[in-house]
Parts: sequence; structure tokens; C-alpha cells
Amino acid sequence: MQLQQLSYFVAVAEVRHFTQAAETLRVAQPSLSKQIRTLEAELGAPLFSRARGNITLTPAGEALLPLARRILADVETARREIQDLTGLRRGRVRLGATPSLFAGLLADALMRFRTRYPGIELRVEEGGSRDLVRDLARGQLDLALIILPLQSTDPALETTPILREDLVVVSPHTDAPERSSLRIEDLRSRPLVMFRRGYDLREATQAACRQAGFEPRFAVEGGEMDAVLRFVEAGMGSAVVPSMVLAGRPGLVATPLAPPGLQRTIALAHRKDVDPTHAARAFRETLLGFLCDAEADAALPPGVTRLD
Repeated sequence: MQLQQLSYFVAVAEVRHFTQAAETLRVAQPSLSKQIRTLEAELGAPLFSRARGNITLTPAGEALLPLARRILADVETARREIQDLTGLRRGRVRLGATPSLFAGLLADALMRFRTRYPGIELRVEEGGSRDLVRDLARGQLDLALIILPLQSTDPALETTPILREDLVVVSPHTDAPERSSLRIEDLRSRPLVMFRRGYDLREATQAACRQAGFEPRFAVEGGEMDAVLRFVEAGMGSAVVPSMVLAGRPGLVATPLAPPGLQRTIALAHRKDVDPTHAARAFRETLLGFLCDAEADAALPPGVTRLD
């Protein structure tokens, strides 16, 4: 049983005339009649009574008509649903990023995407880079802004570097360093407020301290970005954070790290074995366009550089 056959059957049932149905469907009448006969043969029962030129439905035809109409309606609904998705009238984007990016650049980029594609559902997930890589691998995210380089044990991801940002030492006003810059070695004597495990900032800070020959001393550990900044504001210690997170926090002082300093590269990633959806690709284009415009308008946060 083919959809074309059901369509021909419904057309004849509605006008009760083979020639008129063929004209409505813009097909040759012999072709339409042949498809109806093939359908009747497959079902094992005549669908129309053709006595004396009058076309009427047989009991089998009466039983099939509502079912055929329902099937064709469902097919049309499915067609429109898919067209909506591919036409970006509907769909979903599941995006992961670090809290510093959601609090900074991404809010405006998301607003631009929402304005352009109001029918696309946006779902966001905050987390450390390691957590986001894991969620990408599990299929829980379509796209994620992660930190490079990836570990050798990470799943196969397609990555596009888009930003480089400087890391700074943030301290409370009451304990701000007197110097204009700090060396990594200077953190030896400063208690640090440390992120929870899974944050790339934790790993970057620990790695830099160990390379300098010491283990960092934690005043408190286990926080997300907002908690870490609040602990610093409260005077519990210093932290190594991206410069962009300090907007609107007058109680904090940022001190650059002496050259070569610490930077991190942010990349937009998705799984290599899964093609991004139309909606995800549209978000990628919107984000890259937004960053390009922000650079041209000198609107990127201090310490942030767009990568081509």
C-alpha cells in the first residue's frame, strides 16, 4: 500500500468520479485507475462500485476512507514539522558553556539568536570544561564552548577556536597586591579560593603553580564561579579567574600576571560523529557573527581576543 494510492483513492471517494479526480490531481486518468485497481488487489476487496457509471463506495471503501484520510493527514503533519525544523521555525539548541561566558559575551549573543529565530528553543548548561566535554560525548549537548587543549582521553570532538582570554589574580580590596603585576611564584604565599573539580581554571592554576615548583594553598575549594568571587569579596583569599567576570564587582581588584602570564583558548565544539542540527548550525553562525561585530565595535571585554 502506497501513499500515492491512498491519495488517489481519497480523491475519487470525494468527487465520486475518476476523470474529475485525475484532473484535480493532475495525473492521467488511466494511471489513476491502474493505481486504484492495484490497491484493491492488495487489499483483496473492491473499493468502488461502478455500476451504470455511478461511483459509490463499497463497504470496504467506507471502512478505508477515514483511515486513509487520517494517514494522509499524519503524513502532511510530519512533512510540515520537518519543514519547520529545516526552515528554522522550530527546533532546539542545547548549549553548554562556562559561567564566565554566560555572564559575559553569551548573554548578548543568545539574545541576537533569539531575535532572529524566536521559534527555536534554547537550553543552556553551565559547567566546567571537563564536565561540558563529558556531556557532549553523552549526547546531552549539541554545542559547547570548551577550553583547549583537549586531553588525550577526551572523545572525538570537532573544535573551532574562537577566543583567547587572559587570566588575572583577583583579590579583595582589603588585600590587594601593591605591585602592578604578579608572578605565579607570588601565589605561593597567598591562600587561594579554588573552584570545584571539573573546572579548567582549577587545573590551569594548579598546573602553573606546580610548574613554578610549589603546591597552591587553598583557603576554600569546591565553588562555582559566583561562589568563588563572593568568597574572594569576603576576604577569604585570592583566585585566578578570567578578566571578563569582574564587571559589576567593585569590591574586587584584578592584578595581571607578569609575562608570559596565563591565557586560555575557548573553542566551540560538537561531536565529530554527529552532524549538528540546522538550529545548532544557525546558532554557530550567529555566535561567530556576533563576535566579529563585537571586535569591530571594540566591544569585547578587556583581556579577550577573537581568533580567526
